[in-house]
Amino acid sequence: MTLEAGEAWGRRLRQVTDENVERLKRLLLEGFGEGDMSVLDEVVAEDLIEHQQGLPQGREGLKSVIRSLRRAFPDLSYTVVQMVADEDKVWGHFRSQGTNKGSFMGQPPTGKTMGIDVIDIARFEDGKMVEHWGVPDRLGLLLQLGLFPPRGDAPR
Repeated sequence: MTLEAGEAWGRRLRQVTDENVERLKRLLLEGFGEGDMSVLDEVVAEDLIEHQQGLPQGREGLKSVIRSLRRAFPDLSYTVVQMVADEDKVWGHFRSQGTNKGSFMGQPPTGKTMGIDVIDIARFEDGKMVEHWGVPDRLGLLLQLGLFPPRGDAPR
């Protein structure tokens, strides 16, 4: 590979990497945060491989998760804390906020507000997210909503 070809390849890789960062950001801010399902059609592969425990596979599975979360937290929003990318993978640290006004995990609404950190890793191919690993602070969420027994109330 010539120096010129190597530089051109590097520029294209940086461009694709930046585009993938924007895709993941749109998925969280517009898809999850605003409930805009059309974003998923643009940035998520139909046969998405989901590695997050308990979540369904595929783009339609992800849409169902978003709908469920937005019913439970109608004011759900996300902010970007930090994002890093390397070739086909993007790592994102997001902050999620919302008020529990609908049924969540089989429990009636608590009316409480939550704010948790969410870590996402996404792998992209041809402009679409094809794999996802997510780590939301589920314990923090349950504690803030009062759905996890406080110390001393745990079953024995």
